[in-house]
Amino acid sequence: MKHVLSILLLLVTPTAWGAQQSVTLSVPGMNCASCPITVKAALAKVPGVAAVKSDLAKRRTTVSFDDAKTDVAALSRATGAAGFPSTLVKVAK
Repeated sequence: MKHVLSILLLLVTPTAWGAQQSVTLSVPGMNCASCPITVKAALAKVPGVAAVKSDLAKRRTTVSFDDAKTDVAALSRATGAAGFPSTLVKVAK
């Protein structure tokens, strides 16, 4: 019984859940007021995404997400599929 309890405790530790991560993506195709809305909608569909904030003037988007559920490649695929290819600019934890 002790072994089962130990295994269960390992499975529910915060490290098993992943960590909240924040990245900034360059989205050069964002050039009008509706573009950030489209980018945000695309990213919001990615499992694990918690928040999206775009800066139209800088053509950048910051995404907070659970790194156990998604990664930067999936985020870039989502923006690209919406017509806004993106590249990683900055990673912050």
